[in-house]
Amino acid sequence: MAEPAQPHVERPGPAEFDDPVVRTELKRATVWIGLALLVAGVIFLAQPLLLIVGGLVFAVVLDGGTRLLGRVLPIPRGWRLLIVTLAGFGFLGWVFYYAGTTFAAQFEALRVTVEAQAMRLYAWAADHGLVTAGSPDTISQQVLGSVGRLTSAVGSAVGVLTSGFLILIIGIFIAIEPRLYDRGVAWMLPLRHRTSYYQIAERVGFTLRRLLFGRIVGMVVEGVFTGLMLWAGGVPMAALLGLLTGLLAFIPNIGAIISGILMVAVGFSAGVDQGLWAILTYFLVQNIDGYLILPYIARKTVDLAPAVVLAAQLVFGALFGFLGLLLADPILAAIKVTLEQFSKQRSGLEEAESMEAAPALEPAPAADHIPGS
Repeated sequence: MAEPAQPHVERPGPAEFDDPVVRTELKRATVWIGLALLVAGVIFLAQPLLLIVGGLVFAVVLDGGTRLLGRVLPIPRGWRLLIVTLAGFGFLGWVFYYAGTTFAAQFEALRVTVEAQAMRLYAWAADHGLVTAGSPDTISQQVLGSVGRLTSAVGSAVGVLTSGFLILIIGIFIAIEPRLYDRGVAWMLPLRHRTSYYQIAERVGFTLRRLLFGRIVGMVVEGVFTGLMLWAGGVPMAALLGLLTGLLAFIPNIGAIISGILMVAVGFSAGVDQGLWAILTYFLVQNIDGYLILPYIARKTVDLAPAVVLAAQLVFGALFGFLGLLLADPILAAIKVTLEQFSKQRSGLEEAESMEAAPALEPAPAADHIPGS
């Protein structure tokens, strides 16, 4: 007798999205594909993304100046922003004009002096067997080649001007109406996360305003102090070295090293006394910056360890070029503040959930209440 045929059971196929298993796997695949596309986008769109970040940083500077001016000049925000923008561009124009007319010959003399000092140092190291045979040009090419893409973002004068112009335009547009862009980003988030986003954005903006204001103050102090000290010690090109020191102070750690090498090289080119005075000036400037200015900024903003900042500069510089090196400090500060806010919000949420889940306790009797009375 033949056995009855087993009923055929239709199983869901890959196009059946109503099946819970298929939908779960589809969500997982979407997450992994999205992460892969995000990584690829960051790699191929690194320079445009950094231009946007640079525009945001410039907008923070303009917004901070506008808020600061509002404390002494109670006029509409648009007029205050216009005053800050014109004053900033006017100051930069004056600096470049003054530097171009006053320091044009000194820039060439500085280049020749640094090259001569490098040759002298190389010859001394070769005589003592500290370096292998080879020309300084070959060694410098090897060093620069190991840096990778450190200067790829600004490889030409046209690239510098174009990048700078785009950063200025993006920063001005964002500074004109920052709330508009905040609402645009929040609109792309789920409703339950928008309040958290606004809180984090406000905290990050506040921190960056304080950080960049302190950075500008440090640039002015270092530049003026360096110029005056070198001038007092008879070091050549004191004003030019002070200007370069102030500009390089925007880049923590690396900027100080470069400015120190320049001033010491120029100092020893004029004599041993001037070289020793340049070394003393460098240590005084760095101590003032390291023990007075930076700790005060860290207390008012976010405390970033110098080793972490230097590591971020090396990584961002190797991956994204000069803009990455320039923006590593504010990017790192924004990431740290964001993670701290996430941690606080999660801790507060967990505490609220634990309080809701805990059983209600009976109120304790008053201190003067006697049981049984």
